[in-house]
Amino acid sequence: MLLGELRRWGADPTGVEKLLPHADRALEWIERHGDRDGDGFVEYRRTTDHGLVNQGWKDSWDGVNFADGRLAEAPIALCEVQGYVYGAYLARSQLAGEAGQEREARYWAERAADLRQAFNERFWLPDRGYYAVALDREKKPVDACASNMGHCLWSGIVDEDKAPYVAERLLGPEMFSGWGVRTLARDMGAYDPVSYHNGSVWPHDNALIAAGLTRYGFTEHAQRIALSLFEAAEHFDHRLPELFCGFDRGDYPAPVPYPTSCSPQAWAAAAPIHLVRSLLRFAPSVPRGELCVAPALPSGCARLRIERVPVAGTRLSVDVRGDAVSVEGLPEGLRLVTEPRGRNSSYAREGGGAGARTVGLIPSGG
Repeated sequence: MLLGELRRWGADPTGVEKLLPHADRALEWIERHGDRDGDGFVEYRRTTDHGLVNQGWKDSWDGVNFADGRLAEAPIALCEVQGYVYGAYLARSQLAGEAGQEREARYWAERAADLRQAFNERFWLPDRGYYAVALDREKKPVDACASNMGHCLWSGIVDEDKAPYVAERLLGPEMFSGWGVRTLARDMGAYDPVSYHNGSVWPHDNALIAAGLTRYGFTEHAQRIALSLFEAAEHFDHRLPELFCGFDRGDYPAPVPYPTSCSPQAWAAAAPIHLVRSLLRFAPSVPRGELCVAPALPSGCARLRIERVPVAGTRLSVDVRGDAVSVEGLPEGLRLVTEPRGRNSSYAREGGGAGARTVGLIPSGG
């Protein structure tokens, strides 16, 4: 996924070519070792009693559970991991297509399509209106309502007809605290707003969810998440922590700190940049000769300027005033597109671009 994203941002094709064998080894691992039972899904299980019980981003011992609070037993296939694999397959197909390797491009595109179909058949819970967080050792859906499915929007593995249900669930009162999306809905058996992964709010998690919502066209939902985190940051001296507690905003006038949260923390530091990218719908596609900037800023933001954004070997400055967009330093051969793409286009896959500097997010009248 990362290599494909780097190429879209204009990384040197020679450098991408040198890294490609390593990416292919990762794909080989997925196919030979990541899928333990050959069902098409990547799962995990520790090999010793000293290893981590859970090996997704929610790696606490109780981080993967059923709606009634029971713990899932390994091997466990997480929903978001299947989305990451889907994104990797698509990226590999795109890289092959760019190199003129039509057979290989078709192979990886077909792998992606097969995985997407299987995922939507096995993980979707039609009676609940959301995706299972995982499949357990018996291949039963782990039916907790968790934030993990927001990552599936980000990767694009979610079927179009299911995306509205996911969007509404993520921003519903059980999941959305007013300061961000909780890791676990408050009507779940394991919910605890002071837990590490079962009801807390993680900025990086929310940034990926907002990117996924933007990808599927739910800009107002993404705006709510972005503004809630920007406002939460004001209560942390403008440094978002690793996580904070999931108490409802209506009950507490400020986000409640998590006692042992890391601050500074790399994921949290990247979250505001990724949120801004989502609000800008900033999507370079250098191989196609395009840079899409189709802002969807909240109504309270009159101007946004970002300087030194690295694209195609140069540095750009982006200035947004209302609906007007200007880009300084656009290299020759790169065309600016200001109209939003389709609902499932690639506005936000990975990162906001290393070295970008946000100069000002100016509220109306400010």
